[in-house]
Amino acid sequence: MENDKSLRNWLDALNLNHPLVIAGPCSAETEEQVMQIARELKDSDVSFYRAGIWKPRTRPGGFEGVGAIGLKWLQKAKAETGLPMAVEVANATHVKLALEHDIDVLWIGARTTVNPFAVQEIADALQGTDKIVLVKNPVNPDLALWIGGIERLYNAGIRNLGAIHRGFSTYEKTKYRNIPEWQLPIELQSRFPDLPLINDPSHITGRRDMVKDVAQQALDLNFDGLIIETHIDPDNAWSDAAQQVTPTALKQMFIDLKMREMTIAEDDFNFKMAKLRTKIDEADTKLLEILGGRMKVADEIGALKKEKNVAILQNKRWNEILDKMISEGSSKGLTEDFVLKIFKAIHQESITHQERVING
Repeated sequence: MENDKSLRNWLDALNLNHPLVIAGPCSAETEEQVMQIARELKDSDVSFYRAGIWKPRTRPGGFEGVGAIGLKWLQKAKAETGLPMAVEVANATHVKLALEHDIDVLWIGARTTVNPFAVQEIADALQGTDKIVLVKNPVNPDLALWIGGIERLYNAGIRNLGAIHRGFSTYEKTKYRNIPEWQLPIELQSRFPDLPLINDPSHITGRRDMVKDVAQQALDLNFDGLIIETHIDPDNAWSDAAQQVTPTALKQMFIDLKMREMTIAEDDFNFKMAKLRTKIDEADTKLLEILGGRMKVADEIGALKKEKNVAILQNKRWNEILDKMISEGSSKGLTEDFVLKIFKAIHQESITHQERVING
Protein backbone atom coordinates (compact mmCIF):
# COMPACT_ATOMS: atom_id res chain seq x y z
CA MET A 1 0.00 0.00 0.00
CA GLU A 2 1.28 3.45 -0.93
CA ASN A 3 0.09 6.88 0.04
CA ASP A 4 -2.65 8.16 -2.27
CA LYS A 5 -4.62 11.39 -2.07
CA SER A 6 -7.78 9.38 -2.66
CA LEU A 7 -7.39 7.97 0.88
CA ARG A 8 -8.84 11.28 2.08
CA ASN A 9 -11.88 11.21 -0.18
CA TRP A 10 -14.34 10.01 2.45
CA LEU A 11 -13.16 12.64 4.92
CA ASP A 12 -13.11 15.45 2.36
CA ALA A 13 -16.64 14.49 1.29
CA LEU A 14 -17.89 15.45 4.77
CA ASN A 15 -16.88 19.04 3.96
CA LEU A 16 -16.16 19.86 7.60
CA ASN A 17 -14.93 23.23 8.85
CA HIS A 18 -13.70 21.62 12.07
CA PRO A 19 -11.91 18.39 13.03
CA LEU A 20 -13.83 15.16 12.56
CA VAL A 21 -15.49 14.09 15.82
CA ILE A 22 -16.78 10.62 16.67
CA ALA A 23 -18.55 10.61 20.04
CA GLY A 24 -20.90 8.57 22.14
CA PRO A 25 -20.87 6.14 25.04
CA CYS A 26 -18.22 3.53 25.63
CA SER A 27 -21.06 1.00 25.73
CA ALA A 28 -24.65 1.00 24.59
CA GLU A 29 -26.42 0.16 27.86
CA THR A 30 -30.12 0.71 27.27
CA GLU A 31 -32.24 2.03 24.42
CA GLU A 32 -33.12 5.09 26.49
CA GLN A 33 -29.44 5.84 27.21
CA VAL A 34 -28.48 5.49 23.54
CA MET A 35 -31.31 7.76 22.42
CA GLN A 36 -30.74 10.42 25.06
CA ILE A 37 -27.04 10.79 24.28
CA ALA A 38 -27.75 10.89 20.53
CA ARG A 39 -30.29 13.68 21.05
CA GLU A 40 -27.74 15.63 23.10
CA LEU A 41 -25.11 15.31 20.36
CA LYS A 42 -27.41 16.17 17.48
CA ASP A 43 -26.67 19.56 15.88
CA SER A 44 -23.16 19.68 17.36
CA ASP A 45 -19.70 19.17 15.83
CA VAL A 46 -20.16 15.41 16.17
CA SER A 47 -20.06 13.75 12.74
CA PHE A 48 -20.49 10.11 13.81
CA TYR A 49 -22.16 8.57 16.85
CA ARG A 50 -20.18 5.74 18.45
CA ALA A 51 -21.34 3.08 20.89
CA GLY A 52 -19.78 -0.19 21.98
CA ILE A 53 -22.02 -3.17 21.21
CA TRP A 54 -19.51 -5.94 21.89
CA LYS A 55 -16.97 -5.12 24.59
CA PRO A 56 -13.86 -7.33 24.73
CA ARG A 57 -12.79 -7.20 28.39
CA THR A 58 -9.36 -7.93 29.77
CA ARG A 59 -10.79 -10.47 32.21
CA PRO A 60 -14.07 -12.43 32.12
CA GLY A 61 -16.95 -11.45 34.36
CA GLY A 62 -17.20 -7.80 33.39
CA PHE A 63 -19.86 -6.19 31.23
CA GLU A 64 -19.20 -7.42 27.68
CA GLY A 65 -21.82 -5.42 25.83
CA VAL A 66 -25.51 -5.81 25.09
CA GLY A 67 -24.86 -7.55 21.78
CA ALA A 68 -26.85 -7.35 18.57
CA ILE A 69 -29.95 -5.80 20.21
CA GLY A 70 -27.91 -2.61 20.58
CA LEU A 71 -27.63 -2.32 16.80
CA LYS A 72 -31.38 -1.80 16.63
CA TRP A 73 -31.08 1.02 19.13
CA LEU A 74 -28.43 2.64 16.93
CA GLN A 75 -30.72 2.30 13.91
CA LYS A 76 -33.43 4.10 15.83
CA ALA A 77 -31.03 6.83 16.96
CA LYS A 78 -29.86 7.32 13.37
CA ALA A 79 -33.44 7.56 12.08
CA GLU A 80 -34.34 10.20 14.66
CA THR A 81 -31.17 12.34 14.76
CA GLY A 82 -29.62 11.75 11.33
CA LEU A 83 -26.28 10.94 12.95
CA PRO A 84 -24.35 8.18 11.13
CA MET A 85 -23.40 5.28 13.44
CA ALA A 86 -20.04 3.71 14.32
CA VAL A 87 -19.28 0.46 16.17
CA GLU A 88 -16.30 -1.76 16.95
CA VAL A 89 -16.11 -5.16 15.25
CA ALA A 90 -13.86 -8.01 16.30
CA ASN A 91 -14.83 -10.86 13.97
CA ALA A 92 -16.75 -11.75 10.81
CA THR A 93 -20.01 -12.26 12.71
CA HIS A 94 -19.83 -8.73 14.10
CA VAL A 95 -19.18 -7.42 10.58
CA LYS A 96 -22.18 -9.30 9.16
CA LEU A 97 -24.52 -7.96 11.84
CA ALA A 98 -23.19 -4.40 11.56
CA LEU A 99 -23.68 -4.40 7.78
CA GLU A 100 -27.18 -5.85 8.13
CA HIS A 101 -28.06 -2.93 10.41
CA ASP A 102 -26.50 -0.38 8.02
CA ILE A 103 -23.79 0.82 10.40
CA ASP A 104 -21.79 3.55 8.66
CA VAL A 105 -18.38 3.25 10.32
CA LEU A 106 -16.70 0.11 11.64
CA TRP A 107 -13.52 0.19 13.66
CA ILE A 108 -11.11 -2.55 14.64
CA GLY A 109 -10.01 -2.36 18.26
CA ALA A 110 -6.49 -2.51 19.64
CA ARG A 111 -6.84 -6.06 20.94
CA THR A 112 -7.95 -7.21 17.50
CA THR A 113 -5.34 -5.29 15.49
CA VAL A 114 -2.63 -7.21 17.30
CA ASN A 115 -3.90 -10.44 15.70
CA PRO A 116 -3.33 -10.59 11.90
CA PHE A 117 -5.60 -13.65 11.61
CA ALA A 118 -8.52 -11.73 13.13
CA VAL A 119 -7.86 -8.67 10.96
CA GLN A 120 -7.75 -10.84 7.84
CA GLU A 121 -11.06 -12.46 8.81
CA ILE A 122 -12.63 -9.01 9.14
CA ALA A 123 -11.06 -7.85 5.86
CA ASP A 124 -12.49 -10.88 4.05
CA ALA A 125 -15.95 -10.21 5.51
CA LEU A 126 -15.74 -6.57 4.44
CA GLN A 127 -14.27 -7.18 0.99
CA GLY A 128 -15.22 -4.41 -1.39
CA THR A 129 -17.42 -2.53 1.10
CA ASP A 130 -17.84 1.21 0.77
CA LYS A 131 -18.21 1.59 4.54
CA ILE A 132 -15.62 3.59 6.44
CA VAL A 133 -13.25 1.27 8.30
CA LEU A 134 -10.89 2.56 10.97
CA VAL A 135 -8.01 0.65 12.55
CA LYS A 136 -6.84 1.33 16.10
CA ASN A 137 -3.18 0.85 16.87
CA PRO A 138 -2.30 -2.51 18.41
CA VAL A 139 -1.96 -2.59 22.20
CA ASN A 140 1.82 -2.86 21.87
CA PRO A 141 3.91 -0.13 20.16
CA ASP A 142 4.42 -1.92 16.85
CA LEU A 143 4.05 0.37 13.84
CA ALA A 144 4.51 -2.44 11.32
CA LEU A 145 1.61 -4.36 12.88
CA TRP A 146 -0.60 -1.26 12.74
CA ILE A 147 0.24 -0.59 9.10
CA GLY A 148 -0.17 -4.30 8.34
CA GLY A 149 -3.73 -4.24 9.63
CA ILE A 150 -4.57 -1.29 7.40
CA GLU A 151 -2.91 -2.97 4.42
CA ARG A 152 -4.98 -6.14 4.87
CA LEU A 153 -8.13 -4.06 4.53
CA TYR A 154 -6.71 -2.12 1.59
CA ASN A 155 -5.84 -5.38 -0.17
CA ALA A 156 -9.46 -6.49 0.30
CA GLY A 157 -10.56 -3.54 -1.83
CA ILE A 158 -11.56 -1.29 1.08
CA ARG A 159 -10.68 2.31 0.26
CA ASN A 160 -12.49 4.35 2.92
CA LEU A 161 -9.82 3.80 5.55
CA GLY A 162 -8.47 5.62 8.57
CA ALA A 163 -6.27 5.05 11.63
CA ILE A 164 -7.08 5.64 15.29
CA HIS A 165 -4.31 6.36 17.79
CA ARG A 166 -5.45 5.18 21.24
CA GLY A 167 -2.08 4.83 22.96
CA PHE A 168 -0.14 1.74 23.98
CA SER A 169 -0.27 -0.54 26.99
CA THR A 170 2.59 -0.56 29.48
CA TYR A 171 3.43 -2.35 32.70
CA GLU A 172 4.81 0.88 34.11
CA LYS A 173 2.51 3.09 36.17
CA THR A 174 2.18 6.44 34.38
CA LYS A 175 -0.29 9.31 34.35
CA TYR A 176 -1.81 7.77 31.21
CA ARG A 177 -4.00 4.72 30.92
CA ASN A 178 -2.21 3.98 27.64
CA ILE A 179 1.00 5.88 26.92
CA PRO A 180 0.71 8.00 23.74
CA GLU A 181 4.09 7.15 22.19
CA TRP A 182 3.46 10.09 19.85
CA GLN A 183 6.41 9.19 17.64
CA LEU A 184 4.51 6.18 16.25
CA PRO A 185 1.46 8.04 14.90
CA ILE A 186 3.81 10.78 13.72
CA GLU A 187 5.76 8.17 11.75
CA LEU A 188 2.51 6.73 10.37
CA GLN A 189 1.50 10.24 9.36
CA SER A 190 4.86 10.76 7.64
CA ARG A 191 4.51 7.55 5.61
CA PHE A 192 0.84 8.02 4.75
CA PRO A 193 0.12 11.77 4.98
CA ASP A 194 -3.26 11.37 3.26
CA LEU A 195 -4.54 8.56 5.48
CA PRO A 196 -7.00 10.16 7.95
CA LEU A 197 -5.57 9.97 11.47
CA ILE A 198 -7.86 10.19 14.49
CA ASN A 199 -6.87 10.50 18.13
CA ASP A 200 -8.62 8.73 21.01
CA PRO A 201 -7.87 10.84 24.11
CA SER A 202 -10.38 8.87 26.17
CA HIS A 203 -8.37 5.64 26.02
CA ILE A 204 -5.00 7.38 26.16
CA THR A 205 -5.81 9.21 29.38
CA GLY A 206 -8.37 7.02 31.15
CA ARG A 207 -9.36 10.25 32.93
CA ARG A 208 -11.91 12.79 31.80
CA ASP A 209 -9.93 15.70 33.28
CA MET A 210 -7.04 14.97 30.88
CA VAL A 211 -9.07 14.40 27.70
CA LYS A 212 -9.04 18.01 26.51
CA ASP A 213 -5.26 18.44 26.90
CA VAL A 214 -4.45 15.29 24.92
CA ALA A 215 -7.05 16.23 22.29
CA GLN A 216 -5.36 19.62 21.90
CA GLN A 217 -1.96 17.99 21.59
CA ALA A 218 -3.30 15.75 18.82
CA LEU A 219 -4.76 18.71 16.94
CA ASP A 220 -1.44 20.56 17.30
CA LEU A 221 0.16 17.55 15.60
CA ASN A 222 -2.24 17.84 12.67
CA PHE A 223 -4.49 14.89 13.50
CA ASP A 224 -7.67 14.91 11.42
CA GLY A 225 -10.11 14.18 14.21
CA LEU A 226 -11.01 12.84 17.63
CA ILE A 227 -13.00 9.93 19.02
CA ILE A 228 -14.25 10.80 22.50
CA GLU A 229 -16.38 8.72 24.83
CA THR A 230 -19.45 10.63 25.98
CA HIS A 231 -22.13 9.65 28.50
CA ILE A 232 -25.09 11.41 30.11
CA ASP A 233 -24.10 10.00 33.53
CA PRO A 234 -20.40 9.10 33.29
CA ASP A 235 -19.90 8.15 36.94
CA ASN A 236 -22.52 5.43 36.61
CA ALA A 237 -21.49 4.14 33.19
CA TRP A 238 -21.35 0.36 32.87
CA SER A 239 -17.80 0.49 31.46
CA ASP A 240 -14.87 2.93 31.49
CA ALA A 241 -16.71 5.41 33.71
CA ALA A 242 -13.63 7.46 34.61
CA GLN A 243 -12.77 8.51 31.04
CA GLN A 244 -16.18 9.53 29.72
CA VAL A 245 -17.32 13.15 29.52
CA THR A 246 -20.83 14.57 29.45
CA PRO A 247 -22.30 15.95 26.21
CA THR A 248 -22.20 19.40 27.79
CA ALA A 249 -18.48 19.06 28.58
CA LEU A 250 -17.84 17.78 25.06
CA LYS A 251 -19.56 20.77 23.48
CA GLN A 252 -17.52 23.14 25.65
CA MET A 253 -14.41 21.28 24.51
CA PHE A 254 -15.32 22.09 20.91
CA ILE A 255 -15.27 25.78 21.86
CA ASP A 256 -12.01 25.59 23.82
CA LEU A 257 -9.95 23.48 21.43
CA LYS A 258 -7.79 25.47 19.03
CA MET A 259 -7.13 24.42 15.46
CA ARG A 260 -3.89 25.41 13.78
CA GLU A 261 -3.93 26.38 10.14
CA MET A 262 -0.81 25.90 8.05
CA THR A 263 -0.76 28.71 5.53
CA ILE A 264 2.84 29.95 5.21
CA ALA A 265 6.36 28.60 5.50
CA GLU A 266 6.61 29.79 9.11
CA ASP A 267 3.57 27.70 10.02
CA ASP A 268 5.23 24.67 8.43
CA PHE A 269 8.33 25.33 10.53
CA ASN A 270 6.25 25.66 13.71
CA PHE A 271 4.36 22.47 12.89
CA LYS A 272 7.58 20.51 12.44
CA MET A 273 8.95 22.02 15.65
CA ALA A 274 5.78 20.99 17.52
CA LYS A 275 6.32 17.39 16.43
CA LEU A 276 9.97 17.40 17.50
CA ARG A 277 9.17 19.06 20.84
CA THR A 278 6.51 16.46 21.46
CA LYS A 279 9.14 13.76 20.99
CA ILE A 280 11.44 15.59 23.44
CA ASP A 281 8.64 15.97 26.01
CA GLU A 282 7.76 12.30 25.70
CA ALA A 283 11.39 11.25 26.10
CA ASP A 284 11.80 13.51 29.16
CA THR A 285 8.67 12.05 30.76
CA LYS A 286 9.99 8.54 30.18
CA LEU A 287 13.35 9.50 31.68
CA LEU A 288 11.67 10.67 34.88
CA GLU A 289 9.52 7.56 35.06
CA ILE A 290 12.58 5.34 34.58
CA LEU A 291 14.57 7.26 37.19
CA GLY A 292 11.67 7.05 39.63
CA GLY A 293 11.53 3.29 39.08
CA ARG A 294 15.30 3.02 39.55
CA MET A 295 15.10 4.80 42.90
CA LYS A 296 12.40 2.41 44.08
CA VAL A 297 14.88 -0.39 43.41
CA ALA A 298 17.49 1.60 45.36
CA ASP A 299 15.05 1.70 48.30
CA GLU A 300 14.71 -2.08 48.12
CA ILE A 301 18.50 -2.44 48.04
CA GLY A 302 18.73 -0.15 51.07
CA ALA A 303 16.25 -2.32 52.96
CA LEU A 304 18.22 -5.47 52.10
CA LYS A 305 21.53 -3.85 53.16
CA LYS A 306 19.93 -2.76 56.43
CA GLU A 307 18.70 -6.28 57.07
CA LYS A 308 22.13 -7.79 56.40
CA ASN A 309 24.11 -4.90 57.95
CA VAL A 310 25.98 -4.20 54.70
CA ALA A 311 27.69 -0.87 53.90
CA ILE A 312 25.89 1.44 51.51
CA LEU A 313 28.82 2.27 49.25
CA GLN A 314 30.15 -0.64 47.19
CA ASN A 315 33.09 0.80 45.21
CA LYS A 316 33.68 -2.26 43.04
CA ARG A 317 30.05 -2.34 41.89
CA TRP A 318 30.08 1.43 41.25
CA ASN A 319 33.22 1.25 39.08
CA GLU A 320 31.72 -1.65 37.08
CA ILE A 321 28.60 0.41 36.42
CA LEU A 322 30.61 3.43 35.28
CA ASP A 323 32.76 1.41 32.87
CA LYS A 324 29.70 -0.26 31.38
CA MET A 325 27.70 2.96 31.02
CA ILE A 326 30.61 4.88 29.45
CA SER A 327 31.00 2.12 26.87
CA GLU A 328 27.26 1.91 26.11
CA GLY A 329 26.93 5.69 26.08
CA SER A 330 29.73 5.98 23.54
CA SER A 331 27.91 3.59 21.22
CA LYS A 332 24.89 5.92 21.38
CA GLY A 333 26.86 9.05 20.56
CA LEU A 334 27.15 10.32 24.16
CA THR A 335 30.44 11.77 25.43
CA GLU A 336 32.23 10.22 28.39
CA ASP A 337 32.02 13.50 30.33
CA PHE A 338 28.22 13.65 29.89
CA VAL A 339 27.73 10.00 30.94
CA LEU A 340 29.92 10.52 34.02
CA LYS A 341 27.94 13.58 35.12
CA ILE A 342 24.60 11.83 34.65
CA PHE A 343 25.52 8.63 36.45
CA LYS A 344 27.35 10.37 39.28
CA ALA A 345 24.13 12.30 39.93
CA ILE A 346 22.06 9.11 39.71
CA HIS A 347 24.49 7.32 42.02
CA GLN A 348 24.33 10.12 44.59
CA GLU A 349 20.52 10.09 44.53
CA SER A 350 20.60 6.31 44.95
CA ILE A 351 22.88 6.62 47.99
CA THR A 352 20.54 9.26 49.45
CA HIS A 353 17.59 6.90 49.05
CA GLN A 354 19.48 4.02 50.67
CA GLU A 355 20.63 6.22 53.59
CA ARG A 356 17.05 7.31 54.16
CA VAL A 357 15.95 3.67 54.36
CA ILE A 358 18.82 2.52 56.58
CA ASN A 359 18.66 5.47 58.96
CA GLY A 360 14.89 5.89 58.86
